[in-house]
Amino acid sequence: MEVTLGQGVALAIMAVICGIDFWLEGLYIFRPIIVATITGIILGDLVTGLVCGGVTELAFAGLTPAGGTQPPNPVLAGVMSVAIAHTTGTEAAGAMALALPFSFLMQYIILFCYSAFSVFMGKADEAARNASPNGVVRINLVCTGIVALLYGVVVFLCAFVAQDAMKSLVEAMPNWLSNGFTVAGGILPAVGFAMLLNVMFKKDYLPFLLIGFVMASFLGFSNLLPEAIIGVALALLIYTIDDARDKEIKKAIAEAKAGGWGDEEDGI
Repeated sequence: MEVTLGQGVALAIMAVICGIDFWLEGLYIFRPIIVATITGIILGDLVTGLVCGGVTELAFAGLTPAGGTQPPNPVLAGVMSVAIAHTTGTEAAGAMALALPFSFLMQYIILFCYSAFSVFMGKADEAARNASPNGVVRINLVCTGIVALLYGVVVFLCAFVAQDAMKSLVEAMPNWLSNGFTVAGGILPAVGFAMLLNVMFKKDYLPFLLIGFVMASFLGFSNLLPEAIIGVALALLIYTIDDARDKEIKKAIAEAKAGGWGDEEDGI
């Protein structure tokens, strides 16, 4: 299957919108699961978009910008994983692994923008000294517009212009290399979760992690809904227990104060 010119333009427009959102981190529609799903709709292959979006989102779960650092770009990862799977017939995990170079490319472009936009800082300082908010707004709009345009151009070139080259490359790969990309793509979601746990993990939550691991590994659920429901039930249980304990503490304090404990005296 091929990406048509109209679909390439639509993907570029979507990339502009998602790229602005990633630049501003406003609505979080730049996450791979959203980008890939929309890409699947544009390409007329929603199932592939959902599957690739789920796999890519898991791999990117722990990758978030921190200060001036930039992780591999989630927008390009979402778009190109679906585009590669759609045009070459590659499995979702393998397509996600093959999309990583495009994600790295956009990562470096964004880092270059961070450095290049320093030329605007003198103008911004001058506008601030002159108490000109319009000048500051204008500079921010120009920088955001440049980034948005870059997203559109890169996605159009990668998804539409380079699709024949991508297809030829995938077809020329030996089976062992294609299988290697599929295996690597299957491992990356575990790496993403490990990175996320490295930041979020607390020993108080270890029992819930073990419960979820046992359920996912040894119970034959056809989807994650039962596990999600059990997770919500456990969260409500802990909340109810903590709320009851807080009420008992407040009640004990109130009774102690009513009995004269805590009055301001010198103790003599």
